[in-house]
Amino acid sequence: MSDPTRPPGPKIIAVANQKGGVGKTTTTINLGAALAELNLKVLVVDLDPQGNASTGLGVEPEDRQHTTYDLLTGERELAEVVKGSDIENLSIVPANVDLSSADIELISNAKRSFLLHDALRQTAMDRFGFDYVLIDCPPSLNLLTVNAMVAAHSVLIPLQSEFFALEGLSQLMLTLREIRLSANPDLRIEGVVLTMFDRRNNLSQQVEADARANLGEVVFDTVIPRNVRLSEAPSFALPVLQYDGQSKGAQAYRALAAELIRKNQKIAA
Repeated sequence: MSDPTRPPGPKIIAVANQKGGVGKTTTTINLGAALAELNLKVLVVDLDPQGNASTGLGVEPEDRQHTTYDLLTGERELAEVVKGSDIENLSIVPANVDLSSADIELISNAKRSFLLHDALRQTAMDRFGFDYVLIDCPPSLNLLTVNAMVAAHSVLIPLQSEFFALEGLSQLMLTLREIRLSANPDLRIEGVVLTMFDRRNNLSQQVEADARANLGEVVFDTVIPRNVRLSEAPSFALPVLQYDGQSKGAQAYRALAAELIRKNQKIAA
């Protein structure tokens, strides 16, 4: 039973697509930075064994003593795994390769699909005052991604503007349906965001037209362009908003953050 005296928790969004290279981590980092820029407190949960979100926010491998793996296994408390970043209002639970064995090690745990759900709802969360939690999922529909979807209020799906992009969504939608039926009936699709979009390219425009025709209002109005600055920023361990705040990539993620907030305000109303 929920405690009516507790403050409302943060909005938890899983950033997921089982296809690799579609812009999940880029979207997680830069959407988080854009929300933080609006004075909202954001936690990024790196749930990918590659740890790219951690690297992109400047957490060196030697500084990842306590990670999402420790949080899932219960070896560390929330306060021990949340790390601040150089960006005001933006924190992270980092990841490393230890997560790659989580599927095998957690399979015998009866609550294996609810581990992240429970970790993000413990009372220790209250003191951080986060407004949003963004979970960077691995590029597969494994136990880690299932944990993210069970923990989340919604799923944000980056969709690369390329041939066959929509075909890859079918398995993800089936997984979402299964999660709703079995573990998280309130899970909804936050939206689909088109990434690596090139308006000069006929294929990008066709993918956008197909996505909007098939998915309707689920597709965000904001599209994320192909942008050199966006590609360069991770090598400097910075979101593009800090690397080049005037670039088209930075402007796009600011627009996405504003659209996300508007959508949620509309739903709340």
